[in-house]
Amino acid sequence: MPTVRNARGADLYAASEDEARVLPIQSKALSKRNPVPLGGSLDTLRSEWWIITINANTDMPTCFVMTLAEVKDAAHRGQNEAGKVSYWLQPKHYDQLEYRDAWHRLGEP
Repeated sequence: MPTVRNARGADLYAASEDEARVLPIQSKALSKRNPVPLGGSLDTLRSEWWIITINANTDMPTCFVMTLAEVKDAAHRGQNEAGKVSYWLQPKHYDQLEYRDAWHRLGEP
């Protein structure tokens, strides 16, 4: 179930058939293997699960399944000349075999 565009928090929710288990998921779709923008603070990141999709506009997209803790642990901190801080997830941190198409990490519905 997708959420409303630009809503705060999860982009979609996955639920078991009986709705006893619901997983909020943050989705990031990229046209190619680029860094994932995470915003100005890691404290505002909420969803426990993250799906990063590269080659999203092609017939061969690749998805990476990560936890919020893994995203935060791997986040790169940047700062521009004006002092504005931003966080990014570099491709070398999400493009790992353990995350690639690892849908099993979400558990059984």
